[in-house]
Amino acid sequence: MYRYCLFDLDGTLTDSSEGICKSVGYALESVGIHVEDITALKCFIGPPLRTSFRTFYGLDDETMERAIGFYRERYSTVGKFENKPYPGVENLLKELKEAGVCLVVASSKPEVYVREIMAHFNLEQYFTHIVGGDLEGKREAKEEVIKEALHRLGIETPEEKKEIIMIGDRHFDINGAKFFGLDSLGVTYGFAPENELSEYGADYIADTMDEIKEIVLGKE
Repeated sequence: MYRYCLFDLDGTLTDSSEGICKSVGYALESVGIHVEDITALKCFIGPPLRTSFRTFYGLDDETMERAIGFYRERYSTVGKFENKPYPGVENLLKELKEAGVCLVVASSKPEVYVREIMAHFNLEQYFTHIVGGDLEGKREAKEEVIKEALHRLGIETPEEKKEIIMIGDRHFDINGAKFFGLDSLGVTYGFAPENELSEYGADYIADTMDEIKEIVLGKE
């Protein structure tokens, strides 16, 4: 059994696609870029916002910061709650906690939003720590978020890290886990393109909540 589980949020605990896509669409429109089909903006789910605006739309720094401001204008009031936990998530968290696993959220989303979302869906009760990024972009890469999670847990040694598993839906989660020598579990019901999780070397891949539970609790 793993003693600690680090959970990504978007695409792992909740389906946040509606709120993120609509807020990104609003931000792009506000800087003069019209997007006909906002479902094409699912590529923004997972990476830090700054990375996505640069990579997918080539925004310069000034325009990017304006776009982020418009994104947060909508997301902070409406978009964060255009969101829903995946079926079975709460039961999974309850069973893992009852089994003695320490649960931590490790999301690149700004922590203030992560906490509001977890409270809104009454999921914060299952977590020892809720760790997210910051609004200034100083902590937004998954490696930076995991580093902060390990710090809050007081975990430093390789032996302790063997008892941790990072659970997420994108290669950012897998790479972040590898950076610190943690095991990783990729979930297929999130937003990863086909085969991404296996290509990036996830230690485990799960299709369902039951499979996540079996992997976390079944480790000898």
